Amino acid sequence: MPAQIDLKELHWLLDIVQCLDVGVVVLDRQCRIEVWNSFMENHSGLGPDQVHGRELFEVFPEIDRGWFRRKLDIALQLGTRAFSLWEQRPYLMRFENYRPITGEEDFMYQNITLLPLAAASGEAERVCLLVEDMTEVARLKRQLAEAGRVPPAP
Repeated sequence: MPAQIDLKELHWLLDIVQCLDVGVVVLDRQCRIEVWNSFMENHSGLGPDQVHGRELFEVFPEIDRGWFRRKLDIALQLGTRAFSLWEQRPYLMRFENYRPITGEEDFMYQNITLLPLAAASGEAERVCLLVEDMTEVARLKRQLAEAGRVPPAP
């Protein structure tokens, strides 16, 4: 029998998710948003109450639906993580660069991880989408490329 989490423990676990400097979104099999942390709120300008229950593609129409659906389905079917690196696809959701003074990029470069989340039955029913800001890495790589020290970034 799995250990039960008391409410005090659940509260600090949720606090950790909110404080991470990484986007955390939990999606059901139909890509409806169930969890939306403060990173996502800060960068999208949309609060959890505005996105909860909505389809991810409705909130972010720029997402390539076919490509993302394939990634999500593979993660759910195989029960393994799926990834997308900024070098392959610069972003999933077009967030503005939030460093207006030092930022030289127009948008946030992102690494994406899809983590299958198993239900009590053991079957993956949801996916946790992690969004990591890679803008500074992309900027530095571009500067090195311009200086002739590394191959250019996409």
